Amino acid sequence: MRFAVFAVMLLAAGGSGACSPGYVLRAGFEEWKILRASEDIEDVLRDPEVDETTKSKLVLVLEARQFAMSEFGIDVGRAYSSYVELERDTLALIVSAAHRDMLVPKTWWFPIVGNVPYRGHFSVEDADEERMKLEAEGFDAMVRPTAAFSTLGWFDDPVLSTFLRYDDVEMITTLIHELAHLHLYVAGEGDFNESYATFVGRSGAVRFFCGRRAGGENTLKCQRARVRWEDVKLFGAYIDELRAELTRFYADTTLTSEEKIAGREPIFRNALSRFDAEVAPQLESLTFTGFRDTDLNNVTLLSRIRYYHRLDDFDTLLQEWEGDLAALLRHLKTVVEDVDDPWTLVEGPARDPMPSP
Repeated sequence: MRFAVFAVMLLAAGGSGACSPGYVLRAGFEEWKILRASEDIEDVLRDPEVDETTKSKLVLVLEARQFAMSEFGIDVGRAYSSYVELERDTLALIVSAAHRDMLVPKTWWFPIVGNVPYRGHFSVEDADEERMKLEAEGFDAMVRPTAAFSTLGWFDDPVLSTFLRYDDVEMITTLIHELAHLHLYVAGEGDFNESYATFVGRSGAVRFFCGRRAGGENTLKCQRARVRWEDVKLFGAYIDELRAELTRFYADTTLTSEEKIAGREPIFRNALSRFDAEVAPQLESLTFTGFRDTDLNNVTLLSRIRYYHRLDDFDTLLQEWEGDLAALLRHLKTVVEDVDDPWTLVEGPARDPMPSP
């Protein structure tokens, strides 16, 4: 039972859902191989065969784990205290899909985690086969790689070699993002969970790299973390604006499904023009250089909404807590079970909620 639950937790939290017993068994087997190959980071650091670059990154991981625990109050347990050298370039491939005439993702349901808007595969062939099947059924569909995951504390998640390929700022941002899931996860609320973790990961990385132990205010890594967080908020505001526009358009009951599918195209074209003219010139990092490399449709938009929704509201909420991220995280964890919609937790008297799709 724990084996099957682990497969579900891994793929749901890190990027998928599953339905068939065969799928779960395959996922469980792949994860068993990862866990079996894991080594304690302290042992890796003592291994003379391990290169110094890998060691320095793992030392940084351990420092950030301790920082998240002591400064943010996250119970990290043994998560990310072990290391696995993968034999492939990516952990898994994530398939997502969305209806073409409304901003609603296709979801897969699991016990514990609820509905999740993605499903993971361990081979390009399997991922592409599912993508093509979904497109044949009339969905927008996409495949993307993922390099990290969280099992929400059910197991001691290892640091993967794919994770170390990021630069230091992105690596630690991702680590804190995944640790944020250990602190707070709301079943069936994928957009809230991921956007909350983006907020914690980005703002947490700023605090880590701009603190004395990681170098301080005047270091390049501190500046990079800050610039990327500002860029992420700017991009998130742009995505939320497009979300609101499309939500209003798709809500027009006088339009047929075919008219909505045709009518969305000029909206997407105008949005890309706005990005080129208004957003891109303000970006100071390379974080979103790949945005124009993929088609803009409902599934690619939803994949970005999932991670970048209402980040300004999260940031404003943090300011209302006088920048005390640890206190805010304690508050969110305490009150989240008392509300039906977790998004109400980031609303304030001067901030109206975004319209629901």
